[in-house]
Amino acid sequence: MPKYLVKATLTVDGLKGLLKEGGTARREVVERLVQSLGGQVESMNWAFGGDDVYVMVDLPSNVSAAAMGLVTSAAGGVHTSTVVLLTPEEIDEAVRQKAEYRAPGD
Repeated sequence: MPKYLVKATLTVDGLKGLLKEGGTARREVVERLVQSLGGQVESMNWAFGGDDVYVMVDLPSNVSAAAMGLVTSAAGGVHTSTVVLLTPEEIDEAVRQKAEYRAPGD
């Protein structure tokens, strides 16, 4: 199953909800969301810096990952960014593909 890194930054309303509910309650909400899309949460960590939360998830497809981003961002409590992660074997397969390309100016 494809793996994704979801980076989330809470809005003011999201921060208010976090202060009210706590981190564990939010993890349970995220786990239910991911499970409803046919996936599972590998890890969820809160962080300092530009992003507030990092969630590693396994989801069936890019479509499922897009649905997750759309529904969470539309709710207004967070802004999300999803990174598609590739295995070393997938990179090996990409390296073996023949692609024609010309660098700018060549």
